[in-house]
Amino acid sequence: MSKKQKLELTWIGKENRPKLEPRILLEDTAKSYHAKHRVTDGDIFDNQLIFGDNLLALKALEAEFAGKVKCVFIDPPYNTGSAFTHYDDGVEHSIWLSLMRDRLEIIRRLLSEDGSLWISIDDNECHYLKVLCDEIFGRPNYKTTITWQRKYSVSNNFQGIATICDFVLVYAKSERFQNNLLPRTEESTARYSNPDKDSRGPWKAVDYLNQATPEKRRNLCYDILNPNTGAVIKNTKKAWKYDPQSHQRHVDENRIWWGRDGTNSVPALKLFLSEVRDGMTPHNWWPHEDVGHTDEAKKEMIGLYGAQNVFDTPKPERLIKRILEIATNPGDLVLDSFAGSGTTGAVAHKMGRRWIMIELGEHCHTHIIPRLQKVIEGEDKGGISEAVNWQGGGGFRYYKLAPSLLRQDAHNQWVINKEYNAEMLAQALCKLEGFTYAPSDAHYWMHGHSTERDFIYVTTANLNHEQLQQLSDEVGTERSLLVLCTAFRGNGDYSNLTVKKIPKQVLSRCEWGHDDYSLQVENLPKAIPHPSPLPGGEGTKAKGRSVNAVQAGLFDEGDA
Repeated sequence: MSKKQKLELTWIGKENRPKLEPRILLEDTAKSYHAKHRVTDGDIFDNQLIFGDNLLALKALEAEFAGKVKCVFIDPPYNTGSAFTHYDDGVEHSIWLSLMRDRLEIIRRLLSEDGSLWISIDDNECHYLKVLCDEIFGRPNYKTTITWQRKYSVSNNFQGIATICDFVLVYAKSERFQNNLLPRTEESTARYSNPDKDSRGPWKAVDYLNQATPEKRRNLCYDILNPNTGAVIKNTKKAWKYDPQSHQRHVDENRIWWGRDGTNSVPALKLFLSEVRDGMTPHNWWPHEDVGHTDEAKKEMIGLYGAQNVFDTPKPERLIKRILEIATNPGDLVLDSFAGSGTTGAVAHKMGRRWIMIELGEHCHTHIIPRLQKVIEGEDKGGISEAVNWQGGGGFRYYKLAPSLLRQDAHNQWVINKEYNAEMLAQALCKLEGFTYAPSDAHYWMHGHSTERDFIYVTTANLNHEQLQQLSDEVGTERSLLVLCTAFRGNGDYSNLTVKKIPKQVLSRCEWGHDDYSLQVENLPKAIPHPSPLPGGEGTKAKGRSVNAVQAGLFDEGDA
């Protein structure tokens, strides 16, 4: 019998999945920052900036925030060609796809049922990423691909077809996602006027003709009288949009417009501004006039950091504002696990959204923290500040990932990390075992709970029979207790206790001591050198390897 087949994207190492350690987060209060006083009643102080590997950080968030994030925006690394100049193409892209797959799976679990994911990506990776997202989120949850005009001009010296757009893939967690309308612009409102001084206010003329021919829609073919000229209008090429009954209602309600002098050959329908929805339907073409461009974003960076500290491809605040307007409401939780210069958090903060950002690079300290401090103090006057009337306020907490719970000693034996105190150990093992860390003041053995009757107790002590019996008596018959200790001796049957030794109990659960799951290139297979091109020969086509060249091999059959 043949193996069951399915439609999927495959790559080298797809079957390999990391066994992630669910780290705890440690606040560094010296780096946390809050406004000295409230500016508004809506100020939010418990936003989170996490410094560390974003895959481990996402895993660390899962226990507390699964199903609670309304919107995720990420701008992952995708212009990787220069980083892989000397390495094999197929392996490079396999690593990138694994990197994205592992993170997207956790992101999906973090999203609320009415939440959405927005991924900024270029044309080199967009199509591979869409197939990957289809697999993780399901094709029915694909909403659209937004085309963002990131450049407003092209040099005449450019050879070939210039790329002036990037893309934003949009996926919903489920069918419960409902996007917001965009605020109505002055330009769209200006399309409504009131030339006949109608008491119902401004209106615009809507086409009265259907695209269907009379042969296809005979029920929409009838004569219309122009009361101003007495002319009878016969539609011989196109049907009307409305049936006779609807047309008569339009006449009775004075909704038919025959032009300023009343002599137009075709009527129009008056659509009043007061009757349309309070907003505009979003679409997937975002020109730079509406949401900004890369140069605008760089100018925002210069205003914050000076000309020497500008990112290569920053996103303008107006772009993130548009996304959050569509996907969130004030108070919703926004996540960015590739924080970069911190634009997502800055915009979310100004718009009254809660936020979590994750960043491993040192610019977490050199760029993000100073930027957020300016936002909180009301000193950031750029970006969307004027549009949202930002005055400052709120704050954030700075966290770093705890070190690995286990480390190898001098004899290569796994032991509990000495950096862990009793509280950290209890919190880490609660997270690892799926318990909520909530130490009780009333019972020393209640470190956490999974239900109202199931608890966990963590200790580095060696427990004897008398101690275990005392625990069993205190827990009682209506509750159960998981006891994690370094050693125990007992000769009784404790029906309400489950006793396990650490670290033995957890050794096989995770990849201990692994601190970095970012894109690594050091150990990739070397690519076969290409022969030097011959002047004037066919070999000139192989000169160098462009970013586009690294797309080869993902779907090729053969050894790969």
